[in-house]
Amino acid sequence: MTLTLADLFAQLFDADVPVALDAYDGSSIAPPDTVGKVEIRTPRAIRYIVSAPGELGLARAYVMGDIEVHGDLHATLHSLLAHRRGAPGWRDVAPLLRRWMFRRPAVPAEEFPPAWTRGVLRHTRERDARAISHHYDVSNRFYELMLGRAMAYSCALFTTRDATLEDAQRAKFDLICRKLDLKPGQHLLDIGAGWGGLVRHAAEHYGVRALGVTLSREQAAWAQEHLARAGLHGRAQVRFLDYRDLERVEFDAISSVGAMEHIGSAELGRHFRSMAARLRPQGRMLNHTITRPSNLHRHRTGPFIDRYVFPDGELQGVGAVISAMHDGGLEVRHEESLREHYSMTLRAWGENLERHWEQAVTEVGERRARVWRLYMAISRIGFDLNRIQIHQILGVRVSSTGRSGMDLRPSWEAAPRSDERAASLAAMADVVS
Repeated sequence: MTLTLADLFAQLFDADVPVALDAYDGSSIAPPDTVGKVEIRTPRAIRYIVSAPGELGLARAYVMGDIEVHGDLHATLHSLLAHRRGAPGWRDVAPLLRRWMFRRPAVPAEEFPPAWTRGVLRHTRERDARAISHHYDVSNRFYELMLGRAMAYSCALFTTRDATLEDAQRAKFDLICRKLDLKPGQHLLDIGAGWGGLVRHAAEHYGVRALGVTLSREQAAWAQEHLARAGLHGRAQVRFLDYRDLERVEFDAISSVGAMEHIGSAELGRHFRSMAARLRPQGRMLNHTITRPSNLHRHRTGPFIDRYVFPDGELQGVGAVISAMHDGGLEVRHEESLREHYSMTLRAWGENLERHWEQAVTEVGERRARVWRLYMAISRIGFDLNRIQIHQILGVRVSSTGRSGMDLRPSWEAAPRSDERAASLAAMADVVS
C-alpha cells in the first residue's frame, strides 16, 4: 500500500485539527469546520522538506510558492501547532520516500548565506552591516505599506484594545520619552534609530536635540528627508553610522529600541559599558528588546529567522540582559513586559501587508513578500505562546556620590496634562530660538 500525503498529514496532526489539505498527489482532507487549508502544490515542496527537515525546508517551500496556505495564515499555523502529534518515525514515512526526493532544489535567492560561510567572528562591523542591510535595505516603500504612517518597526503600546497602530506607536514613543525624563535642550542618542520615529517625537514634543544612528543606509536617507520636511533640521538627525564609531560625546539619555537583538550575547557587556560611558551622571538608558522566556533557552535564532529575516540575531533571557546592564555600569530601576502588545502589533502589520499585497509584491517581489508574511505570522504565535517576549528595561548611570536622579516612585505612568505639555513646548521654543 502506498502512503499518500494526506496519510502523512494524518500522522502528523490529530483528527481534530481544523485545517484542510489538498495535495498534488490527489489526496485531500476536508474537516467540516476549518480555519484554513494547506495546499502542497508540487513535488518540489517534498524535496525541500526532505533535504532540509524542519522549519527551514518548510520555509523554502512556502517562500517558493510550492506550499500555499489559504485563509488566515496565523490561525492556520496556530492550529497546526496546537494539534500536532510529533514527528513520525522513519518506518512511518519510509513508504512515502523516493530517491528523487533527496535531491535538494535550488535555494531561494532571498535566503542569506548560512552562518558558517559568514566568517569566523560574529558581530564584526562588516558582518553586522551586511546582516542589517539584508533585512532593512529592501524598499522603504515596502516598509511604508507594512508599518503604516508611524514607520516604526518595533512593538507598539496599545492603551486600549481598539487603538489604531499609529496611536499605539505614538504612545510607545511617548512612554519612552517619559521614562527617560527628557527635558528641553537635552541631548538624546537613539541606537538603531530605524526611520527616525522616536528621534522625531522626542524633538517635536520634548524639545531635545536628538541623534539617531542606524546601519541601514536606506533608513537613514528616508529619516533625514522626513526630518527635514518636518522642519527639524539642526534638532534631530539620523546618521548612517555604527554606534561603535560614535565620537565620544556625553548624552543626557540613550534609547535602544529593537537594536540589542543584533548586538550578540558576547558583546552585551562591552555594549552597555560603552552606553554608560556616553551618559552623563544621572542620565538614563531605555532598552526595549525582544528576549527569550528564560535564561535557559538558546540565544541564537532558528534557521528560518537566521537565513531569511535577521541574520546573526541573538535573543537572551531578560535576566541576562538586566545582569549585563547592571554589570556594564547602569543601575536598573524599572522593567516591564509588553508581550501581548507585540502580538497586537504584528497583527496590525500583517493586516497592512494583506491590504497592500499587490503593491508590496511590486516593490520587493512575491517571494520576499511571502518571507515577511510568514515571519510575522510565526512571530505573532511566538508572543502568543510565550516563546518570545518583549521588555523595556530602564537603567541609570549613578553619580559618583550615589545619586540616581530618580523620583521616589515612577512618574511616567500618566501622560502629562495638556497644560504641562504646552509649557514644555513653550520651553522648547525658547531653546530653539
